[in-house]
Amino acid sequence: MNNYVLSFKDIDKTNIMMVGGKGANLGELAQIGDICVPDGFCVTTEAYKEIIAQIPTFESHMAELSKLKSDDAERIRNISATIRAEIETTKIPSSISQAVTQLLQSMGSETPYAIRSSATAEDLPTASFAGQQDTYLNIFGENSILEHIRKCWASLFTERAVIYRTQNGFDHKKVHLSVVVQKMVFPDAAGIMFTADPVSSNRKIISIDAGFGLGEALVSGLVDADIYKVQESKIIDKKVSSKKLAIYALKEGGVEERHLTADKQDEQTLTYEQILNLAEIGRKIESYFGSPQDIEWCLSDGKFYIVQSRPITTLYPIPKAKDDKNRIYMSLGHQQMMTDCVSPLGISFFGMFLRHTVSMPVCAAGGRMYLDASADMASPMSRKVFTQKGFGSANSDALIQKALMNISDRKDFMKGLAKDKASTGFVGSIGGLLKLPWQALRLYRANDAEQIPNIIKRMNQRIEDTEQRMSGLFGAELLDFIERDMSECYRNLVSENYGLGALGVFIPIKIDKNLKKWLGEEKVSDFISQSIVCNVTTEMGLAMLDVADVIRNYPAVIEYLKTAKDEDLFEKLQELDGGKQAAEALNEYLLQYGARCSGEIDIARSRWIENPTSIISTILNNVDNFEPGARNKIVEEKRHAVDTKVEELLSRLQKMPGGSSKAKKTAKQISIMRNYQGFREYPKFAIMQHFFEYKKALLREAKLLIQKGIIYEPGDIFYLYFDELREVFLTGSLDYSIISERKADYEMYEKLTPPRVITSEGEIIAGEYDIGDAPEDALVGVAVSSGIIEGRARVALKPDDARMEKGDILVTTFTDPSWTAAFVSISGLVTEVGGMMTHGAIVAREYGIPAVVSVENATKLIKDGQRIRINGIKGYVEILE
Repeated sequence: MNNYVLSFKDIDKTNIMMVGGKGANLGELAQIGDICVPDGFCVTTEAYKEIIAQIPTFESHMAELSKLKSDDAERIRNISATIRAEIETTKIPSSISQAVTQLLQSMGSETPYAIRSSATAEDLPTASFAGQQDTYLNIFGENSILEHIRKCWASLFTERAVIYRTQNGFDHKKVHLSVVVQKMVFPDAAGIMFTADPVSSNRKIISIDAGFGLGEALVSGLVDADIYKVQESKIIDKKVSSKKLAIYALKEGGVEERHLTADKQDEQTLTYEQILNLAEIGRKIESYFGSPQDIEWCLSDGKFYIVQSRPITTLYPIPKAKDDKNRIYMSLGHQQMMTDCVSPLGISFFGMFLRHTVSMPVCAAGGRMYLDASADMASPMSRKVFTQKGFGSANSDALIQKALMNISDRKDFMKGLAKDKASTGFVGSIGGLLKLPWQALRLYRANDAEQIPNIIKRMNQRIEDTEQRMSGLFGAELLDFIERDMSECYRNLVSENYGLGALGVFIPIKIDKNLKKWLGEEKVSDFISQSIVCNVTTEMGLAMLDVADVIRNYPAVIEYLKTAKDEDLFEKLQELDGGKQAAEALNEYLLQYGARCSGEIDIARSRWIENPTSIISTILNNVDNFEPGARNKIVEEKRHAVDTKVEELLSRLQKMPGGSSKAKKTAKQISIMRNYQGFREYPKFAIMQHFFEYKKALLREAKLLIQKGIIYEPGDIFYLYFDELREVFLTGSLDYSIISERKADYEMYEKLTPPRVITSEGEIIAGEYDIGDAPEDALVGVAVSSGIIEGRARVALKPDDARMEKGDILVTTFTDPSWTAAFVSISGLVTEVGGMMTHGAIVAREYGIPAVVSVENATKLIKDGQRIRINGIKGYVEILE
């Protein structure tokens, strides 16, 4: 056999670069016992390369395509059409045509064949490329087959295929095409089988689409398919559709559409026995390939033939479990305002810290962190807390709470839940529960305005001590210290301050409840949250106004900062008029807040102090949007407004029966709230400061690993889990393929959308809102900061993309502290993720900005620049234009 053709029996997955994904999968299918695959062969990519080598302009066309984006539709269309025409008019060399005809003659040259494209970037676990290239059915004769092989080569450059490759980051020059030549089967029925339900993602459910004749009628959308659902050898659901058309092969070649007779149209395509038989074949194929499959099948004379199988690329990975019991996994990323991918070392670090906060196991899937909530959901008492409105999961993300409510109604599934040692869920450890009452009572009585400033002073000293102690530690000894230090940090920061956190959460609830009952006032705590003391996150945003005040005086500095680069930022500033002052102001800000960044819970992320230009756009926005001295003016205005409101409330209470007592109680609660609530944002800030110190120490170690030839770049260490890194330090060796594979996985995971709740069966559990009083076309979410506001929507996915002007409404996926500076300018907030106690909600309340969170697909449904109205009282968004 030469390099131009390979028979299915000579093909396996190692030949993918010669026969493409589809060809390799057919070769593998042909090796499975008891699976019927119509015989055939592949015209290899070597033949394709011979063809394009004859086209003088091909390389220049590739260079042009490489510069285009997927929305450059017209240019893509024109260039693609030119390439296709050139391929279709290029003569096939005799060496290729002879190799094809010789194999055809051995198989039967007068037999009808299906001619299918098989690209090297097709039917892969990362991208299916399904339907991007052309297929030709029922082709007779050597000359006709050769002509259609050439058409398949040309179809690599259909407009849709080029756009798909561009969107998925594939280099057009590196994608080559093989052509599958396979004996035709003339089926009575055909269709597609998914060994995991494509709607729910449940891996235990097989979904079969079936119709009469060739499967092309289903693929092209000409007819509705029968749909059968099979679980554990039982048909659990079926839908028999009315099928008016079918596509059949013609004896003389080609295909035709036929109208089915009235009695045939509503007939069930497959019998019950055939459905179960096909499902069994599906499970065998899935087992062979080791992952859920999308399978093309046909039925002829009572026999099933498999004509293709490819991985299902849209399924979200399932966290690994130690047994096969039912489990419920809850997204930690949605609760931490970080739904992007997290590095393996980042998962280890945050997971290690989280172990002290919750006893739910932390696991990873798709580059994201999940909490195994099975034990908590199995317990009736903790399940009630988890699913209760206003508590537990609802505080972090309302749709998680809704999803947990939905899964708790599945009685059969809940009976099979893993009942591991019961965890203590979101409320922390038992020790924390025991400390909480007396800590809270002591703090309530003291109402000490210096409590939080004193904690901050102690933690600042602790961070300095940690940095100094790590300076003399290396390798595994350094990792041992970090692990101990994280435990101590948790105790100093969180465990000893449970009461502060509790009062910060429950006192506002108590204030709102009383004032609604006594005065009919709604959500008063939202208003009096403005300008509370020691909220490090809002202070961080306001401090950026001070930097803007320095910079605004120096036009040369402003102009330079628009194009500044990290590597020489401070050096170049020194050369400018006012550059020294600007550098000092910026450096002072970074020394205090530079350990923060977008997605900061991942230790691998570049911090502001490592990447200072990431905050420049926000500073320049502040220069444009605010007058000098804006920080003090904003703080004083908000404090005055709060003081005026509090005085008015207390005055009204005094006039009520028992008013003196009510006013006294309310005054103390408001004072406690304003003294203590700022602590809510501090622990994460301090944790991130510690993380940055750990990161600096680990990057110092990474340089030593590079010198020893163990890794190639400092960032490689972030693709190892904590224990794996320890092993590298102890042994001085590493299989570098682990790093390479994880980098490739990371690229794939970045394209996935993580579900809020997923089960051990792979089923994605959705949450939904009661529309209630919302207008018909409104986007419904959760109200977290009261008020109603109209304004221009600014849709931004990253802080440095946000070009905010005063009065704009920020629409984004989620906000973390890196977004805080934008809150100074905006008049409202809409996010896709969040709950009552997440970052955006807390900061919005402090700034007095109406906010609605957990609005699904907000960044897609709302267009940048549209005028919208958000209702932060009832929780919905209206698009006004």
